[in-house]
Amino acid sequence: MTPSPALADAQSAVLEAAERVGPSVVGLGRGWRTGSGVVVAPNRVATVAHAVRGEEVTVTFAGGRTAEGRLTGVDPDANLAVLEVDTADAPVIEVAPEAPGLGAPVLALADPGGRGLRVTLGFVTTASRSLRGARGRRLTGAIEHTAPLPRGSSGGPLVDAEGRLAGLNAIRLEGGLILAVPAEAGAIERLAAGEQTERRRLGVALAPPRVARRMRRAVGLPERDGLLVRGVRASSPAGRAGIERGDLIVAVNGSEADRLDALHTVLDSDATTLDLGVVRGAEELTLTVTFD
Repeated sequence: MTPSPALADAQSAVLEAAERVGPSVVGLGRGWRTGSGVVVAPNRVATVAHAVRGEEVTVTFAGGRTAEGRLTGVDPDANLAVLEVDTADAPVIEVAPEAPGLGAPVLALADPGGRGLRVTLGFVTTASRSLRGARGRRLTGAIEHTAPLPRGSSGGPLVDAEGRLAGLNAIRLEGGLILAVPAEAGAIERLAAGEQTERRRLGVALAPPRVARRMRRAVGLPERDGLLVRGVRASSPAGRAGIERGDLIVAVNGSEADRLDALHTVLDSDATTLDLGVVRGAEELTLTVTFD
C-alpha cells in the first residue's frame, strides 16, 4: 500500500533527522538512571541539569563507543549542563537562531542510556511556556510540543525543520506533551567554557504563600500573604540583614511579595540593596539587604 503524500513527507523528515542529527545524539548513564544529550562543540555535550547525577557520567555515542564524561558547567536555574568528553568524530549540531513558533514542525531525538536512537515528529503547541528550575526560579521561553519520548530521553535535542537545535527535552506533561528548555547559544558556550552561572541569592529557604497562610493560622496568627522564611544561612545577605526563621516577607522594594517570582525578579535586577517588608509575629519591620 502506497502511503499518502503527507505520511511520506513525515517519514522523510524522520529519516532525514536520523541521518543528519542522529550522529550528534548521545546516551548518558547506564541502568535505570539514564538520560540523553547532544554534541554542541568539539569534546562538549549539552544536556539538562537533572539528567546528570555526580561529576562524571558514561557517554555512549552513535555506533556504541563509550567514554567517561566530566561535568564542566551547570546552571540548575536554567536546567542546563555541559559535559567534557572525547567526542572523536561525532558532528556538532547547529543551534537555531530563534525558537520555532506555534504550529511549527519539530523532531525530538534521544538515545536513552545508549540503548539506541529514537526520533519522533511533532508540532509546537506553545513557545511561551515557563517552568521552575531546581531552585525555584521561573524559566521562560520553554517550548511545549507533541513529539512523544520514552523514559531516559531527558536532555536529548529538539530540532526544527532544518535540523537545528531549538531546545533540550526536559519534562513530560499530562496528555503526552513535552517541555523543552530553550537552547540559548550564549548560555551553552559559557557552560562549555567552564563558567559557572551564579545568580544572586538571599540565602533563605522559603515557603510559598499558601503554606505561609496555613502555618500562621495553625499558631493563631492573622493570615497574611507572603513568603515564610523556613531557614537562614548565617553568612548570607539575609542573615547579615537580620532576617530570622519564621519571618514572613510581605513586600519587596515596596511591592507585594505574594509570589516567589516577585522576589526573583528583583534579585535578578542590578539593584545593590533590597528593602524587605517583614512581619515577625505581630510586628512589622523593614530590613535592608545589601549584596556584595
